[in-house]
Amino acid sequence: QVQLVESGGGLVQAGGSLSVSCAASGNIFTINVMGWYRQAPGKQRELVAIITRGGSTNYADSVKGRFTISRDNAKNTVYLQMNSLALEDTGVYYCYVQRSISPYVYWGQGTQVTVSS
Repeated sequence: QVQLVESGGGLVQAGGSLSVSCAASGNIFTINVMGWYRQAPGKQRELVAIITRGGSTNYADSVKGRFTISRDNAKNTVYLQMNSLALEDTGVYYCYVQRSISPYVYWGQGTQVTVSS
């Protein structure tokens, strides 16, 4: 089992910056991929960014150049630095981990990010 604890997020004006982090505990040695998804009101959950244990990253086109994902394997923590935030970045951000054994996917409880005009 894996436990995920998210922190960060909050309210920021458009153009501002926020960061979120997610610390994993438990059977962390089985974790390959960590990352973030988000869900805006009335929309489906979508990928924001993911990072592998080796540091390879993948970003949604909408956040490329504005968001940066990083990972501290020693702390079992994934970070998301969000710059130049726009109104459409508003949503609940969910930490995501993918393991090499079943259950393969775990989700965090979600943290709210609200961008105001």
